Amino acid sequence: MGLRIAVIGMGAWGSTLAALLKQQGHQVSGWSRRLGGDPAELLGGVDLVLVAASMAGVEALAPGLSAAWPAGLPLLSCTKGINLEQRCTPGQLWLRHNPDLPLLVLSGPNLATELAEGLPAASVLASSDLDLARHWQHQLSSERLRLYSNHDPVGTEVAGALKNVMAIAAGICDGLHLGANAKASLLCRGLVEMGVVIQGLGGTPGSLYGLAGLGDLLATANSHLSRNYRFGLALAQGQSRQEALAGVGATVEGATTADAVLLLGQEHQWHLPICHEVVALMEGQVKPDAAVRRLMERHLKDEGLVT
Repeated sequence: MGLRIAVIGMGAWGSTLAALLKQQGHQVSGWSRRLGGDPAELLGGVDLVLVAASMAGVEALAPGLSAAWPAGLPLLSCTKGINLEQRCTPGQLWLRHNPDLPLLVLSGPNLATELAEGLPAASVLASSDLDLARHWQHQLSSERLRLYSNHDPVGTEVAGALKNVMAIAAGICDGLHLGANAKASLLCRGLVEMGVVIQGLGGTPGSLYGLAGLGDLLATANSHLSRNYRFGLALAQGQSRQEALAGVGATVEGATTADAVLLLGQEHQWHLPICHEVVALMEGQVKPDAAVRRLMERHLKDEGLVT
């Protein structure tokens, strides 16, 4: 007997997940801002609500929906990003409006186009309530999307958000034709920056090396299906932030995430040179080749791996 699942946010990712759930035999209802209507109407009589809205969409939805949320109804957050104003993850934003919410988060190397084409993938289902994560892991796993569970929702979300910034940097690197050696070095140092933010926001460092961190980074930093990677390619060609965003034609979460993370870094005195150069390039403060040169000319130091 299938479950009743509401999907809020029917963009590329939400529509792909909705289709997968329907193929598993679940009853799926959906809402998107484009279609209109009241998303609160979907909350009654369902077993799970899956939110695949953008970070900006969550900021708009969370206050109103939390007031109408049925007690005990789990929310599965599939949003990737960091809220610029409140400096928090999507899951943390939901909990600020509804502290008793049974929250899970989903993140991993899940390029929507590949999943829609029937190709396999894996992802992490994380919750501070590990029993809740394991329950829904078994309910939602399929042959096409294998789910693993963990109890670090913050680290999982931060890793999923920060890898988008590093995917932009990877696109810049490839757009400048700097080669495999430079890109490998960039991504390795990018992992260190991701670890700094994970630890700083209270996540577990080990999540950095799982599907939501290294796994997702490998996918999005090497595929033209990644909007963040294509955005980086456009920046490397000399396009402005606005021109690059228009060329991608869809939400590029890594751009706003870079803005938010840089502010967090300044507030907490975190050393985040890649994030700094990505923001400087987006704001037109530096040319692409100069941004890379500044990274390569930094002072020599110990490798400083996250442990």
